[in-house]
Amino acid sequence: MAYDEELAGRVRDLLADEPGAAGRELTEKKMFGGLGFMVGGNMAVAASGQGGLMVRVDPAEGDELVATTPAYPMEMRGRSMSGWLRIDLADVATDEALGAWVHRGATYAATLPPK
Repeated sequence: MAYDEELAGRVRDLLADEPGAAGRELTEKKMFGGLGFMVGGNMAVAASGQGGLMVRVDPAEGDELVATTPAYPMEMRGRSMSGWLRIDLADVATDEALGAWVHRGATYAATLPPK
């Protein structure tokens, strides 16, 4: 399954105005069948090749976000990836919902050293 072009376009539009990424280079990179959006060379969010959105978050906040939002842990090769969450497409259907996740991912990625 290829990533959702419409979702990628919505993420792109939101990142263009994202204050959490201010002053950092914004880039896109195709990876794992999806399209990753980088802030300062660090992945912030991605339109997943498996559908929906992947978001990078502070690992210390991951469990709480899973408990209080529709997000769930991202798994790779059967292992849960700390600091990475998946959100189904239906849960980012509105610009407000998507914007909140894009902001969270961009803000966290901007705290990391540039690559």
